[in-house]
Amino acid sequence: MKSLRSLARVLRHTPLHPQWLLGPKLPPGGLGDLSGRVLDVGSGDGWIWPHLPKHIDYVSLDYPATGKALYGARPAVFADAAALPFQADAFEAVICLEVLEHVKDPGLVLSEVARVLKPGGCAWFSTPFLYPIHDAPHDFTRFTEHGWRFQAKAHGLDVTAVRKSNHAIAAAAVLWCLAISSAPLNRVGPRAWLAAALAILTVPSINIFAWVLCHVVPDWKAMASGYAVQLRKPQRC
Repeated sequence: MKSLRSLARVLRHTPLHPQWLLGPKLPPGGLGDLSGRVLDVGSGDGWIWPHLPKHIDYVSLDYPATGKALYGARPAVFADAAALPFQADAFEAVICLEVLEHVKDPGLVLSEVARVLKPGGCAWFSTPFLYPIHDAPHDFTRFTEHGWRFQAKAHGLDVTAVRKSNHAIAAAAVLWCLAISSAPLNRVGPRAWLAAALAILTVPSINIFAWVLCHVVPDWKAMASGYAVQLRKPQRC
């Protein structure tokens, strides 16, 4: 239902939205101290651009089959992240946020990122963990913190920071809210409007109750909406 989807976009930053508690996608430490040439893999609609320093040499890249169709992407380069069209050691930094779950072989992408990074350069990744299938059928995998550490080591990168997104209760609340609100978005007719009314009544209650609990109940490390990691390419000896 287009009208409900439009309303959801307007309410994105309020407790009325099912993903209000989802948390930021920005990597640990932020991106304010970047310099030099920076590659944004899977740039989408360019949402990260306002968060970047204006003095960097920013290169946006997206995959044509999904970037154009799903996000209306207009990057500097259309290419496959598993075969980056750049020379080795070409970038001081690489950003790849909410992308690896959508590629068939994440290891190839990590290997390519390691190749185009200069020694000592950093890469920032984020991926969902407890989150529904999205952008179907282009949704293939999820990483735990341990999976991230394994993949980084396997591709010659060092993990310098890992941050889980969301308190465990917030992660559960996001899933609950999405489960409740998904029905009216994918149906038509009277039952869809009834489901929408129930979602409007229950989603804000869940969000606010979960928000309060997050400030009272200790977090549980094993449960997260996703993970953001900072990786570094070792200096050559």
